[in-house]
Amino acid sequence: MSTTKTHLEGVADKVAGNIKKNVGKAIDNEQMQAEGAARELHGEAQVAAARAQESAGGKVDEVVGAVKRRVGEAIDNEQMQVEGAARELKGKARQAIS
Repeated sequence: MSTTKTHLEGVADKVAGNIKKNVGKAIDNEQMQAEGAARELHGEAQVAAARAQESAGGKVDEVVGAVKRRVGEAIDNEQMQVEGAARELKGKARQAIS
């Protein structure tokens, strides 16, 4: 499952859980409140998992890019250096947004 899909499902579960929890409060139904709270927490966990997965993928891109850039420097290959630097920056950006 993609991180975007996991993230969106988590957000949907958080919203649905919050609604169910609040409806349960409004009608004084403790079971509904508990079910809503559980679904809300499940959604929060999904969102956190998606962020962690995206951050880890970003770290991989950063490290692979740095290695490629350095190898390009060592063998004096400008294209490899640029490609490596681009992947390294992509990885840093993925980590920053997650």
